[in-house]
Amino acid sequence: MAWKCSKNRKPLIINGARQVGKTWIIKAFGNIEYKNMAYINCDKVVEMKTLFFDFNVEHLIRAFSSITNERIVPSETLIVIDEIQEVPIALTALKYFCEDAPEYHILVAGSLLGVSLHNGTGFTVGKVEKLRCTR
Repeated sequence: MAWKCSKNRKPLIINGARQVGKTWIIKAFGNIEYKNMAYINCDKVVEMKTLFFDFNVEHLIRAFSSITNERIVPSETLIVIDEIQEVPIALTALKYFCEDAPEYHILVAGSLLGVSLHNGTGFTVGKVEKLRCTR
């Protein structure tokens, strides 16, 4: 809740080992706290691998809306990108959400192993909040 209500909110990364309940808690939070949720699983949505060619936030928002069939409204929609380790360049895009579009509530999740293995993707130090999920 502190993250959702923060005036200086940054994209939130939830990482942890596989099968500890990251997706479950994210969906529960989104369903309770937001009018709608644009949920994308990078394991299942092939388009995500080619989407991050220019880091244009408005382009990405339109693409997320198209993929999820959700109208994305700042502060009313939780944007969730799950299994982000499948699209490492998406981590770099979080910087631009922080800098250019902080009004969007964006939360990403991935396995601890997968996220930590993708060094060299321009990881967004200082531009995201991190939360570790454990059992």
